[in-house]
Amino acid sequence: MSLTYTEEIASGAAYEGRKDLGNTEKGDGVRFKGRGLIQLTGRKNYADYADYACLNLLNKGNERLVSLHPTYALDASLWFWSKRKLNSFSDKDDLRSITRRVNGGYNGLADRQDYLDRAKFFLL
Repeated sequence: MSLTYTEEIASGAAYEGRKDLGNTEKGDGVRFKGRGLIQLTGRKNYADYADYACLNLLNKGNERLVSLHPTYALDASLWFWSKRKLNSFSDKDDLRSITRRVNGGYNGLADRQDYLDRAKFFLL
């Protein structure tokens, strides 16, 4: 959302039990809701990023470091972008594929297209 929030506004309850996100323990959905500029979501993504960044994000309360510290909010997003090889889609101007790989679907696609169009107007 315009890089305004570093923590998802929703509770995260919708992610409860999502094995595709690694949410296998009760409370994981709320605990590992979206944080960071790209909204890192799910126990598995938090664990993978924690390994990369040498952080202990799985200790209760530490998961919030991704939203509380701007360095981690940005770094987690850059890590996710790199891990998912999103530059290859960006280079092709393939916003749909990027949206699907970040979001798992296409919700918010129209807003993303608007942000992209505005960014291109000012940057290109």
